[in-house]
Amino acid sequence: MPTAENVTLELTDIQSGALHERPSPYVGAYLMLRIDDPADGRELVRRLVDVVDSGVPSSDPGKDAWITVAFTYHGLKALGVPQTSLDSFSLEFREGMAARAEHLGDVGESSPEHWEKPFGTSDVHVAIAVLSPDAAHLEAVAERARRAHQELDGITVVWRQDCYQLPTGRTSFGFKDGIGQPTVEGSGRPPTNPHERPLKAGEIILGYPDETGELPPMPTPDVLGRNGTYVVFRKLHTKVAAYRQYLHAKAANRAEEAMLGAKMVGRWHDGTPLALSPDHGDPELGGDPHRNNDFLYGDDPRGFKCPVGAHARRANPRDSFDGESSVDTRLHRMIRRGTSYGPTLPDGVLEDDGADRGIIFVFVGAHIKRQFEFVKTQWLNDGIFIGAPNEADPLVGANGHATDFTIPQRPIRRRLQDVPPFVTTRGGEYFFAPSLSAMRWLADLP
Repeated sequence: MPTAENVTLELTDIQSGALHERPSPYVGAYLMLRIDDPADGRELVRRLVDVVDSGVPSSDPGKDAWITVAFTYHGLKALGVPQTSLDSFSLEFREGMAARAEHLGDVGESSPEHWEKPFGTSDVHVAIAVLSPDAAHLEAVAERARRAHQELDGITVVWRQDCYQLPTGRTSFGFKDGIGQPTVEGSGRPPTNPHERPLKAGEIILGYPDETGELPPMPTPDVLGRNGTYVVFRKLHTKVAAYRQYLHAKAANRAEEAMLGAKMVGRWHDGTPLALSPDHGDPELGGDPHRNNDFLYGDDPRGFKCPVGAHARRANPRDSFDGESSVDTRLHRMIRRGTSYGPTLPDGVLEDDGADRGIIFVFVGAHIKRQFEFVKTQWLNDGIFIGAPNEADPLVGANGHATDFTIPQRPIRRRLQDVPPFVTTRGGEYFFAPSLSAMRWLADLP
C-alpha cells in the first residue's frame, strides 16, 4: 500500500477530467445516455475507452480538448456489474441525488418533481462531458463521442446541455469563476495558493491515502475502484434579474451595488478577493492566477474584509477554524469544474427575459458525503458554523425560503434581510468516473 508521503499517481489510468482544469475560453456539451441493452452498453464502453484521455499532463494546447465518461448506479447495473460490486459503492452514490434532495436543501422550486427529465428518474445511465477551447476543437472531439454510440440501438441520448464561456469570461451573476481550486499531490500541477499544501491524492482519486492517512472505501473488485472518482453533476438555474433587483433595492448607487455583490460572493467581479482588496476591485490582481488565490482568512476573524457568511468563504473557509475548533477544512476540500450555459443577461437589465441561464456545477472527489454533501448542508445551507443559525449562503444556500446576510462593519454591522433564493436546481445526479482499466473491465463483463 502506498504511503501518504510517497504517492505516485497512475496518471495514464486516470481520466483527464478528474485532474485537469477546463480550458479557458471553452465550449462544450454534456450528454446523458440510457442503456436499454447490456450488450450495446458494453460495446459503448469499449468504444469510449479509445476516446477518453488520460490524466498525463500535455504541453500540446490542442489537447485541452477532452472527453470524460461517468456512470450512475443504474448505469453500472444496466451494464451487468455484479450486485456484490454494486453494493460496495458508497451509500450516497447508490441512493442517487434525487433520493437525498431534502437533505441537500433541494426543496420547493428545486425539488426533484420540478427537475428536467430524465433527472430524478432511473433513466440516466451514462454521462459524457466534451470540453474544448473553441468550436472547431469541440466538433472534432464531439464527433469522436458521436461515433461511440452511433448504430447502437440499445443506447439512447436522453438529455443534452451545451455550455460555453460567456463573452465576459464570468458567470451569469457577473463574477470571475474557477478560482481557488486545490492542487492534488502527484498530479504534476503547481498550487495557486502557496499557503496551502497539495491535497493527499486519496481525497480526489480512489486507491490512495487521503488526509486521514487511510485509504478511502473503494468499490470492488480493485480494478473497478482504483484510480476512479465520484462526480456530482448539478444544473443550477440562476435568477440574475432577481439578484440585480435585490441589490438595486438595497443600494444607493451602482458603486454600492457592486460592493454588496462582492460582500455576498467574497470577491469583486474581476476576481479580486476581498481578503486582499476589501474596498475595490483590481483587474490586474483579479486576473493573475498566481495572486488571486494567494490569501488566508486568519487575519480577518470577524469578517470586516470578507464576511464570514460570503459564498467563497463558506465554500472554502481556508484557515478560519485554525486553533478554534476540531474542524479540518482539508477533509472537505473538493475540485469544482463549473461551466456556464444560456445567454448572458445584458448589463443593467433588471427584468427577467425568460431565458434559461445558469451554471453546470461539477464536483470531483473520493468522498461524496464528507466533501460535497458536507459543504452543501453544513456550510452553505446552515449558518451554525459561523454563529448565525438563521443565515444560509446568500447565493446558493437552502432553496425555498429567504435568508438574512450580515455584513460586519464599524461602528454598526449591516444586515440584509429577506434575501430570496437566486439559484434553482434544475436536475442532477451522482456519477462514478472509472479508470481506463476499469472501463476495459466493464466492456469485458460477461
